[in-house]
Amino acid sequence: MPDPFLTDEHQLIRNSVKEFAERYIVPIARKMDLEDYYPRDIISELGKQGFLTPSAPPEYGGPGIDLRGSLVVVEELSRYSPTLGFITEIVNDNIVYALLKYGSNRQREEVLPKIASGEWVASYALTEPCCGSDAAAIETRAERRGGEWVINGRKIWITQGAYADVYLLFARTGPKEARHRAITAFLVKRSNCVEISKLEMMGMRGAGEAEVKFNDCVVGDDDVVGKVNEGFKIAMVTLDLARIGISGVALGLSQGVLDEALEWAKTRTAFGKPLIDWEWIQFQLADMKAKLEIGRTITYKAAWLYDNKDPSFVLYSSIAKLYTAQMAVEIARDGVQILGGFGYSKESFSERAYRDAKVLEIAEGTNEVQKMVIHKILLKGLPEVEL
Repeated sequence: MPDPFLTDEHQLIRNSVKEFAERYIVPIARKMDLEDYYPRDIISELGKQGFLTPSAPPEYGGPGIDLRGSLVVVEELSRYSPTLGFITEIVNDNIVYALLKYGSNRQREEVLPKIASGEWVASYALTEPCCGSDAAAIETRAERRGGEWVINGRKIWITQGAYADVYLLFARTGPKEARHRAITAFLVKRSNCVEISKLEMMGMRGAGEAEVKFNDCVVGDDDVVGKVNEGFKIAMVTLDLARIGISGVALGLSQGVLDEALEWAKTRTAFGKPLIDWEWIQFQLADMKAKLEIGRTITYKAAWLYDNKDPSFVLYSSIAKLYTAQMAVEIARDGVQILGGFGYSKESFSERAYRDAKVLEIAEGTNEVQKMVIHKILLKGLPEVEL
């Protein structure tokens, strides 16, 4: 059905991603989950097709489409593999945006094309064992020594961290008491100073989640992204965008569950008739569809506001993220229930989606953080944002 927030171009993008997913992702999606398999070749193929970094302009190796187009890419990928949608959302919204808006000419010209093509795997290294939601309390330090920066610290739950070639890392460049006023963003290339411990996760398996230790990693001033002590702003701005992107993961995941539940209900019989003929199944499917369309409307509106340079996108990105994360968990649970024993088995998409969905209530700002943001805007109005 046509959507008032999307154009014909966005629909063409969706169709292209769907064709890609059916050809490349469907054959390996289950393997990714069962074996925690990181599909390096598919990441490269996503880069070649322009789906890995849809926001990157052509001069840096991407198609340069708007946020709604990027959202459609993530949504459609997540319909087949929430993990690949999750990876794409982080690379595009957290990393590419930071380099486009705050990176130097050298960083954009040398680093962005390698990320966009899939030649380099990139990770967003913010979260630490000490600090998740309270990012202003991070402890990783970058100290000035002889004209260079020396970085020491630990990051955790880092998507693609186990396979990354380059990290967009946030480190403290002043006293801990200064909190957000003493955090700087750096580009750190993988080398012998980087120690990796791969993590086993409940869901989003195949995303290369890892704990990453930086032991006397040396970088120069040309590796600083933006300005010294202004990294926290970069983190917060990229998270505003990423909340729209991760809502796209929730939408695609939920659509995949609904697709499977609807097909199962049409073909499975119980007590002498197809499941689809039972009223409670009809009502369950109707509720799933209603929730999904509400989520789409809120999320597409948030992206439309951003594309039209309306600062209220900040409010709607948090609303979309809060709603769709909860929605995805509920729809995945209902999908498993409709499928019964098959839904509880690893043969089904819904079983995987149920585990994948939970992280959507945690990553890119927990449900509780979104409520804090929404409440703060209710009391004080919209914050100043750079568009």
